[in-house]
Amino acid sequence: MLKGINLTLMMGTGIAVPVPKMVIDALTSVSVTVGKTQSGFQLSFTIGKNSPLQHSLLPNGFFDPIVTRVIIVVTINGKPDVLMDGIVTNHELSPSNQAGASTLTITGDDLSVIMDLVEYSMSYPSIPDNIKVITALAKYATLGVIPLAMPTNIPVIHPPTEKIENQYTTDKAFIQGLASRNGYVFYIDPGPLPGQSFAYFGPDISIPLPQSALSTNFDSLSNVDSLTFSLDGMAKKIKVYTIYDPATKKVPIPVPLPNINIVKPPLGARPVPVAKIETANESSKLAVDEAARDILSFLMTGSSPSVTASGSLDVLRYGKPLKSRMIVGVRGAGLTYDGLYYVDTVTHTIKEGSYKQNFTLSRDGVISNTPLIAV
Repeated sequence: MLKGINLTLMMGTGIAVPVPKMVIDALTSVSVTVGKTQSGFQLSFTIGKNSPLQHSLLPNGFFDPIVTRVIIVVTINGKPDVLMDGIVTNHELSPSNQAGASTLTITGDDLSVIMDLVEYSMSYPSIPDNIKVITALAKYATLGVIPLAMPTNIPVIHPPTEKIENQYTTDKAFIQGLASRNGYVFYIDPGPLPGQSFAYFGPDISIPLPQSALSTNFDSLSNVDSLTFSLDGMAKKIKVYTIYDPATKKVPIPVPLPNINIVKPPLGARPVPVAKIETANESSKLAVDEAARDILSFLMTGSSPSVTASGSLDVLRYGKPLKSRMIVGVRGAGLTYDGLYYVDTVTHTIKEGSYKQNFTLSRDGVISNTPLIAV
């Protein structure tokens, strides 16, 4: 690809192995998008009338959806980084009248797509939510998926004689439901070795170690191609929960909650004013422990960032790939928007002689609350 950067593409049924040279020769671009809870990829190939991809690999099922596993690894200065471990979900062939201009596009998602194929009927009597997650994920150990399920902050466990929780959905939908009610997130993080992934169930915590700063308007020191900021004045809200006193269960107690995220501290010194007030009517029907769980869930996930940013960069100029689910500093944007941000999504676009990234950032408030931004 480029000096110091190498791309490794692995594919196969069940077990992915390095692809033949003819596949790499036909590859024109690789796109990998890493989001908060879902990741996906797209591979583009150029094929001709006599291409082995057209006459051999495609008809023999080399790119078949659901059964074909894809692993994408980028090695920068000898350090490998697994960008994707996923499954092909569809492919699209676009024939052309021009010689060698036909294209084959392979699209897929991370390994969580396998968890969304079969609906199961299972019972979980008197089991904490994180143990339910580990139990549901056990069947995917053959794919190299290692569960990393954090205990819930407020465990709600009912005696079997009172209530038994049942699963009637796919494993992915079931786990996402457990994550939502506890204020957690669920996603698949590939690596660190090819063929290995961690299934994370826990708080949406960004790694607090800042990445190299994104510099704009710094002349020759600028390392981003573009950067745009947006301030949403309607993002902030107060949500009012109503619970009943545990003694008589008749006296309503309103509990107003600010729109903050207790696991993601605001990175702006001046917060945006609250614009809306909502009422959580469903909370009045819950038991005290269940209402407390819902309230904590809102405090962990209910915050809507008021400041967002989007941009693009060249990885060679930046020095390394920008990582999602981490923190990054911004400098050169002015007093209002300089400072630290959470990295929400990153899209890697790799072509011959080019490695670029598009990204989105977010935080609460304007003006940096840190005196210095690490370069």
